[in-house]
Amino acid sequence: MKLHIKKGDTVKVIAGDEKGKVAKVTSIDPKANKAILEGVNMVSRALKPSTQNPQGGLIKKEAPIHISNLMLLDSKGVASKIGRKLVDGKIVRFTKKSNEIIK
Repeated sequence: MKLHIKKGDTVKVIAGDEKGKVAKVTSIDPKANKAILEGVNMVSRALKPSTQNPQGGLIKKEAPIHISNLMLLDSKGVASKIGRKLVDGKIVRFTKKSNEIIK
C-alpha cells in the first residue's frame, strides 16, 4: 500500500490531542500505518536503572500517530490532499489544492 507521506515531509496533525501542530516526520511504520513526528505526541516512559543509565527514571519520547490523522503541507504551508501523476516517465506526488509537485 502506498502512503501519502514519507520520512522528512512536513505535516500538520488534523485530529487528536495534538490537532493543529506542524512537525517533520522522523520515521514511518508502513505495516501499522503510523508515523513518528518530531516533538509531537510526547509520552513519559519509566526506565529501570541499568549500566548505561544508572539513575533510571522517566524519559520523554515521541509516540506514533496514525497516518490518517496527518496532512502534508506544501511549500506555502497549506495542508492539502496528495495525488500521484506521471511526469517524464516517473510517478511523482502533487498537492491537489495548488497542483504543486512535491520533491
